Amino acid sequence: MIYFDSAASYPILPEVKTALRNAFDNCFANSSSNHFLGEQMLAIVDDVREKIADHISAYPSEIIFTSGATESNNIAIKSILLGDTELSKKKHIVVSAIEHKCIFSICNHLKNNGFSVSLVKPNDFGIIDAESVKKAMREDTALVSIMHVNNELGTINPIAEIGQICFDNRILFHSDAAQSLCKQVINVDAMNIDIMSFSAHKIGGPKGIGAVYIRDLRKRELQPVIHGAGQEQGIRGGTVAAPLISGFGAALATFPNYYEGFKKKNIRNYLIEKLQTSGVNFIVNGNEDVLPHIISLTLPKTNTSLLLQKNSQRFCLAQGSACSSREIEASHVLTAIGLNRELADRTLRISFTNEVTYSEIDELVNAITKAAL
Repeated sequence: MIYFDSAASYPILPEVKTALRNAFDNCFANSSSNHFLGEQMLAIVDDVREKIADHISAYPSEIIFTSGATESNNIAIKSILLGDTELSKKKHIVVSAIEHKCIFSICNHLKNNGFSVSLVKPNDFGIIDAESVKKAMREDTALVSIMHVNNELGTINPIAEIGQICFDNRILFHSDAAQSLCKQVINVDAMNIDIMSFSAHKIGGPKGIGAVYIRDLRKRELQPVIHGAGQEQGIRGGTVAAPLISGFGAALATFPNYYEGFKKKNIRNYLIEKLQTSGVNFIVNGNEDVLPHIISLTLPKTNTSLLLQKNSQRFCLAQGSACSSREIEASHVLTAIGLNRELADRTLRISFTNEVTYSEIDELVNAITKAAL
């Protein structure tokens, strides 16, 4: 099959497979144990913690390992807002209308704990404007959460601008960076980011491992999401998953080179050019400043149901994000940028891996052409 769904999960990289095999063979000790093998495991874990910190210009002591971006987002919002005595007096949160669905679930939980939530809508290109965030702020705003890169459109939000506004108003700023790690430059100080979430499987790492950055972590009052024996500074209990962390480290070290090689292929523009020459009626959602491996494509004159059905054994294609692809509702991201139900249903999120070829794009365009209404 041809895989066009890397935004949902990037295929595991060969270097990561090697790291995982080595880790499962040799990293079986508990990193909390005080014998030689335990200390070896701890050294591996701390090395990866340092690698993540280096990628975002943070301190290793500010990085907590989690099971993935969803848990990281829970820690980023619930642990901080429910754990900090001073912050808990502020009961207002600002989030965008195009966040990952887990953010909305977290906010719904907090509503039951007395919080109110303001949704900031994107512009027609799917960008969250910094001034719109500023207008949504109130005196009792405790936290703003705006994703760095949208997972359906590939659009890049002005995180530094939003961060500056949050800093000026002394409001905590969280950003979900699951889609941007190793694909965009991240400097948490320059961007005034207080909390940031990451996931390994978006960069060719293993599923089940992620991280959260929390500025000045050791000085904060945080409510644990998982109570345990004090692992990860008491925030996330449970035996540390050293093998998965080792795989995360291998992805951090190798994915950027693969991604740079992919960008040189100019695949996204090649797809657009082939669609134009084939006469297919299409609309590209978002603006020009997007991640090059994601394209949101609305096909008004294409029977997308037939396209997916006829090619289900050939192409891995997504309508919307993976977390909502089996739901009957239209994508909340697409409706937020103004698409009606019919157009949303005729929209594909196509996302590429580093191994994609021009001939595979030709085959996809040919299939789209055949499904014309």
